[in-house]
Amino acid sequence: MRTTLNIPDGLLSDLDKVAKGKPKTRAICEAIEYFIKQKRREMLLGLRGKLDVLDVSDELEAAELKDAERVGRKRRNS
Repeated sequence: MRTTLNIPDGLLSDLDKVAKGKPKTRAICEAIEYFIKQKRREMLLGLRGKLDVLDVSDELEAAELKDAERVGRKRRNS
């Protein structure tokens, strides 16, 4: 998407310095992606202690093994 932005010259200059020769568009996209990841982390960390999470990893592993055995039996019988 083409967008017009007013970005302070100093900010773009700093971005050019740390982007090590990347085109401005790519550097800005990476900066936006990094910002989004950081905000998502902050949101998840904000949920710490507010959610009860049930560990079902053993049940999932057992179900996967059972499914793998079932598929193996089908292949042997074919």
